[in-house]
Amino acid sequence: MKQEIKTRCKIILIVFLLSVFSFTSIGLAFPNGVDARTRIKGYVKRSGKYVAPHFRTDKNKTKKDNWSTKGNRNPYTGKKGYKKLK
Repeated sequence: MKQEIKTRCKIILIVFLLSVFSFTSIGLAFPNGVDARTRIKGYVKRSGKYVAPHFRTDKNKTKKDNWSTKGNRNPYTGKKGYKKLK
């Protein structure tokens, strides 16, 4: 009986470690995740206002995938998109 419990614990541990390894490998293969994003460094505008570092969606020819477009959600702030698609 004790041997059976030890065997089950070993199997659970192995499955857990393989899961952690798999998710870590995916994270290394896709460091930006599945959403396309660009990191913007902080900067000072001409007006003197400081803009903190932030992320934005990668530039492309569509606005359908921008976080501020209705139907989308900013993954960092949780805010819903508010801009209508033209």
